[in-house]
Amino acid sequence: MTSNPDPEQSMRRPIRRISTLLLIMFVGLFGSSTMIQAVQADALHGDPRNTRTLRDSFAVERGSIVVDGAQVALSTPSDDEYEWQREYPLGALYAPVTGYNTLGQGNTGIEGAMNEELTGTANSQFFDQIVATLTGQDPAGSSVELTISSAAQQAAADALGAREGAVVALDTDTGDVLAMYSSPTFDPNVLAQHSIPAVQESIGQLEADPEQPLQNRAIAGDLYFPGSVFKVLVLAAALESGRYTLDSEFDNPETLTLTGTSTEIRNASRTTCGPGERVNLETALSLSCNIPFALLGAELGEDAIAEQAAAFGYGQDLDIPVPVTPSTYPTDLDPSQLQLTSFGQFDVRVTPLQIAMTTAAIANDGTLMRPNMVDRVLAPNLDVLDDPEPTIMGNPVSSGTAAEMRAAMELAVNEGLATNAQIPGVTVGGKTGTAETGENNEPFNLWFTGYGELDDRSVAVAVVVVPDENIVGDTSNVIAAPIGRAVIEAVLNS
Repeated sequence: MTSNPDPEQSMRRPIRRISTLLLIMFVGLFGSSTMIQAVQADALHGDPRNTRTLRDSFAVERGSIVVDGAQVALSTPSDDEYEWQREYPLGALYAPVTGYNTLGQGNTGIEGAMNEELTGTANSQFFDQIVATLTGQDPAGSSVELTISSAAQQAAADALGAREGAVVALDTDTGDVLAMYSSPTFDPNVLAQHSIPAVQESIGQLEADPEQPLQNRAIAGDLYFPGSVFKVLVLAAALESGRYTLDSEFDNPETLTLTGTSTEIRNASRTTCGPGERVNLETALSLSCNIPFALLGAELGEDAIAEQAAAFGYGQDLDIPVPVTPSTYPTDLDPSQLQLTSFGQFDVRVTPLQIAMTTAAIANDGTLMRPNMVDRVLAPNLDVLDDPEPTIMGNPVSSGTAAEMRAAMELAVNEGLATNAQIPGVTVGGKTGTAETGENNEPFNLWFTGYGELDDRSVAVAVVVVPDENIVGDTSNVIAAPIGRAVIEAVLNS
C-alpha cells in the first residue's frame, strides 16, 4: 500500500530551498558591501576616476598650495554648480610641482598626493570636520606649504628655457626639494575648467602632444640614460670597496675594444685621458674619460656597482610625497655590457632626482636624506597638522669616501670638464655627462650634477637637457653646467 506524501512536508522543501538561496544572496550582498565599505573604501575614494569624489571636492574650499608665502594653487568662489574654481596664478612655472586637479579626469602632483589634506578629509582633520558641521561653518581644506624655493624654481625655468629637460635641487642637509622643474611644461588652468567635455578635450590635446608636456621629467616618465654622471656612483663603489683610491691607475689607450666584441669605445675627447700611458681615477673623473671607467667596472664587477646603486636609492619606491619612478641598474650583464654601464650607457636608466640624491649624499658626508616637498600642512584655523622632520634614508658611502669624492668633483669644476659651474667665493663640485641614446641618432642627453657650499648652506643639483640637435664640442659643460650654476646661485643667494 503506497502512502501519500505529506502535503506540509512537500511544501517545506521548496521553502527551505528558497530560504537557503535568500540566505546565500544576503551573505553575498553583505560580504560585498563589507568589502567595499571596510576594505576598498579608501582605494575607491582615492581613485582619480571616482567622479563623485571629485564633484564633492569642488563643494569645499580646497586648500592652497603655497611657495615662499605665495599661493601657487588656490580656490576662488564660483557662481556655477561646483562652487569653487581652482586657479594656478603661476601655472606653467609650478605645474611640475602642483600638478592639476580636474573635474572627472583625476589629479596629479601635489594636488593628487595631498588630496585628502587639501579637501579637508584627512584623518588629522576629523575633529575639525565635526566642529565645522556643528557650528555651521563652510567646509574647507588645509593649506600645504612646500619646501620649494621660488628663487631656485624661477632660476631653473629661466636657465633651461624652451629646451627639453629637467632640473632638481635638494638641500643636502635636510632632503628638502628646493626646485623641481620639467620642460616643456603646461598650464594647469586649462584643466581646471568646470566643463567635463572641455577638460577632456584639453587633456586629450596635452596627451597627444609629441613634446609630452604632462610628463614630469624630473621624477617620472621615460627615464634618461645618465652617461658620465653615473661615473660618480662607480667611483664611489670603487672607493667603498677598499681596493682603490683616487690615485689608483689604469691603462690609458685612445681606444678600447669591449670584451668579447669587436666594438671599440673612445673617450669623449677622442684621445687618451690626459698624457701618459697610465691615468689615475681622480683625473679620469675630472676629465670624464670612458676607457678607465670601463676597465674599472670590469674589475669591480656587476654586484659591487649594483649594491652601490641600491644604497643610493636605485630600485626603491619613493614618495616625496608625489610618487617617483625608480631608477634602474640592469642585471645579468655580459662583460661588454658591464663595461658600458660603468660609464652610464647600455641600460642604466635614471631620474634627475636620483642623480641629485647621489650628489646630495656625497656633499652631506655620505648621509642620504629622504627627499621631501612638504614643509607644513596648516588647517583653516592655522593649526599645524603636519610638520615633517628630516629623515635619513641611508648612508650609501662613508664620510671618508664622501670626502674623496668631493675632492674629485671639485677638481672637475676647477680644472676639468665642468668649469662652467664655477661660482666665485663658493665651493662647487660637479660632474658633466653626455649620454648617447642609441636611437636613430637622436640628440644626446646632456647632464650636469653638482653641489655648492657657502657658509652653513649646501645645495645639490641635477640637470638634464635634450637639445634639438647634437652640437659639436663640450656640450654638457657649455649647456648643462651653467643651468646648474644658476640654480645653485639662486639658492645660496636667497
